[in-house]
Amino acid sequence: MNTATRTNPLTFLHDQLEDLKAKGTYFHLRVLQDEQAAVCTFDGKKVINLASNNYLGLTTHPKLREAALEATRKYGVGSGAVRTIAGTMSLHMQLEEKIARFKNVEACVVFQSGFTANSGTVSAILGKEDFIISDELNHASIIDGARLSRAKILVFRHKDLGHAEEQLASVRDQPGHKLLITDGVFSMDGDVGPLPGLCDLAEKYGAIMMVDDAHASGVLGRNGRGTIDHFNVHGRVDVQVGTLSKAIGALGGYVCGSRDLIEFLYHRGRPFLFSTSHPPSVAATCLAAFDVLEKEPERIDRLWENTRFFKKELGNLGFNIGGKNTPASETPITPLIVGEGRLAMEFSRELFKEGVMATGIAFPTVPEGKARIRAIMTATHTREDLDQALEVLKRVGKRLGIIS
Repeated sequence: MNTATRTNPLTFLHDQLEDLKAKGTYFHLRVLQDEQAAVCTFDGKKVINLASNNYLGLTTHPKLREAALEATRKYGVGSGAVRTIAGTMSLHMQLEEKIARFKNVEACVVFQSGFTANSGTVSAILGKEDFIISDELNHASIIDGARLSRAKILVFRHKDLGHAEEQLASVRDQPGHKLLITDGVFSMDGDVGPLPGLCDLAEKYGAIMMVDDAHASGVLGRNGRGTIDHFNVHGRVDVQVGTLSKAIGALGGYVCGSRDLIEFLYHRGRPFLFSTSHPPSVAATCLAAFDVLEKEPERIDRLWENTRFFKKELGNLGFNIGGKNTPASETPITPLIVGEGRLAMEFSRELFKEGVMATGIAFPTVPEGKARIRAIMTATHTREDLDQALEVLKRVGKRLGIIS
């Protein structure tokens, strides 16, 4: 075959990339060259890091480091198989048992990521005769899981309990299971889902209640137990999803619920069935992280102290950090909304030049006209870090006309 004359069938991808460049939303991956920390080095430049999900600074905690090293020395670097064949190690079972106790549920299963925990669970427990009633701002992993399930999807306006009830009522007499699903904390705006009201609706209409608590794990509730604990709706949420990749500082996701739910996911959760299990170092690291959550609650206190200070100062500077036409942040996730995608990306680039790492986010991750910088506080930012970051945000924001 003469490959020299072959037409490249992927030319359309190049055209789409050129379109992103024309719109000003094309980006290059920033490369971290040292530890994921409050101040670190990206692309050879030392910056204050406002872009990480490392809420509690556990990525570099000495107890987690030592747990990873000890597990590697004892068990090696990999598990060697999927969980259902030969890849379930004692560490995996210990981790699931620890999380179940922490979350006050019967059982837990660990997935390879938070994304696969959501998508794998929704697609496993529902089918084409069922219905999913989903908040319009739910995470992409929930949306993908809903599509994979082939269930009928009804979307309700963000946090609108009345509209959620309308959607539930519209299918009350239809055969099939109904799943009511929400994020605990919404990842782009930092607001919290109305769990008590949604639990009321799930009970009224006989729906399965599911919460993705990825950004609440380690942040809200006693010792970081999440929104279910924050709102004291224990026993009212049938499926709890959490992450091991954010505040926990490592990698993975998990699903908590009844023993039957977890046993079913062992048998039908496709990411669980067809992906190699976590390396022993990761499982051991996560075990150590839950010990830290119990023994060092002051980390969560510092996280919230930094969050309150930073939000107040951003508001004083005149930044739009949510409210009115955009959800108001209630957590360490704080959007600085600028509107136009090109401007958000320029804002991010200019901040980086002056020593602040804060990621620009535009359509399709957020709606058109709601492009933003997403800033995230951590427990390990010092007041000096925050003062310096605020000064840079003020200077660049004024230069670009984002604040006056």
